[in-house]
Amino acid sequence: MMTTKWNIDNMHSEIGFKVRHMMISNVRGSFPNFSATVETEDEEFTSPSFSFSAKVDSIQTGVSDRDGHLISADFFDAANYPTLDFTSNSVEKIAEDKFAIHGNMTIKGKTLPVVLNAEYAGIVQDPYGQTKTGLTVEGKIKRSEFGLTWNAVTEAGKVVVGDEIHLTAELQFIKS
Repeated sequence: MMTTKWNIDNMHSEIGFKVRHMMISNVRGSFPNFSATVETEDEEFTSPSFSFSAKVDSIQTGVSDRDGHLISADFFDAANYPTLDFTSNSVEKIAEDKFAIHGNMTIKGKTLPVVLNAEYAGIVQDPYGQTKTGLTVEGKIKRSEFGLTWNAVTEAGKVVVGDEIHLTAELQFIKS
């Protein structure tokens, strides 16, 4: 079988997250500066391998002061750990278009096993003749397990930042 490489189409893709704030609402953010690839056997998505890397200092939550705090040593420490990375080591087919992607995520220098759920959207030709595919990816991690432990407690005894991070990605790939 021949390996097919698929490169990210950044113009039509995004990697984001949400986390509880003061345990009453969610804050959403994204990492607009990222790369990702998928490798498949031919064009079939029967056993894909998947990887992505996001530049931590590109984080955007809509509040520049918060973004500055997130890239500081209190959280991501972007000066010393400029990327967060994921590399799959196996993919389990759950249904016709659904996969569990088992791999390793590295954040702030700590690598842990993570399972991401992916929904495969098929293969199409765009109007420019490029062969494309799409994936929706979701998962959860505990930020404390990666050394992202900064927090504060409100007067009511609630933590300011939740520990569970919901990861989301809408990804389009171009066959190379």
